[in-house]
Amino acid sequence: MISGSKDGAAFVWRWISSQCHFSLGGHTKSITTVKWGGEGYLYTASQDTTIKCWSDIDGKLIRVLKGHGHWVNSLALNTDYVLRTGAYDHTGLVPVDIKEAQEKALDRYNKIKGNGCEILVSGSDDFTCYLWEPAKDKKPIIRMTGHGRLVNIVSFSPDGNWIVSASFDKNLKLWTKTGKHMTTFRGHVGEVYQVCWSSDSRMFVSGSKDSTMKLWDSKKKKIKIDLPGHADEVYSVDWSPDGRMVASGSKDRLVKIWTN
Repeated sequence: MISGSKDGAAFVWRWISSQCHFSLGGHTKSITTVKWGGEGYLYTASQDTTIKCWSDIDGKLIRVLKGHGHWVNSLALNTDYVLRTGAYDHTGLVPVDIKEAQEKALDRYNKIKGNGCEILVSGSDDFTCYLWEPAKDKKPIIRMTGHGRLVNIVSFSPDGNWIVSASFDKNLKLWTKTGKHMTTFRGHVGEVYQVCWSSDSRMFVSGSKDSTMKLWDSKKKKIKIDLPGHADEVYSVDWSPDGRMVASGSKDRLVKIWTN
């Protein structure tokens, strides 16, 4: 388990013993987000505008990714979904034993990664997103522009083919896995705080300051349904791996469960 702090340090913990395994120091300002990859890397992003890549074995600093001009708010990997779900996908097929589960999980991971490396996308207060291949190079693949205010969240689709970014400009943008802009989704009247994909990569849901959630169709590139119900800002959304339910958390102190 990894945690990041306002003191600029991150710690890797042994969750069984609750003891610190090693610490990651080097950021000069608050760490905004941390992520554990599948290629032996840990990623930390900071208000100091940098992203640092560390070895998950001993905490050695491997690479510093520089490019953003302001705080880095969010990180996402094209392998996020398979790292989260392992052998279990939206089809509901359950592996017979542990060995089969391990083989299926590895097969799903390698299928998403393909012949290349894990792809990392970052979103920043500088209104931009950057695409990186941290295992190969410290320079970004592409700079993704178009938002009019800070980018609060970025997310890869479960199949690794799409990226959605959400911003305080009230819009969401859809990009290809190579960083090409496809379309802009408009509909929220407040800052967009969170976004989460369905397990089949066909839809995603967003939560906003305007107290609503909206369900978007990534194929038809339009809104599918409006989900009012909260009485205040929606801070968090998540879609269950089986695709059946969406959970939302709001400033109104309620957590709501929505069925697909």
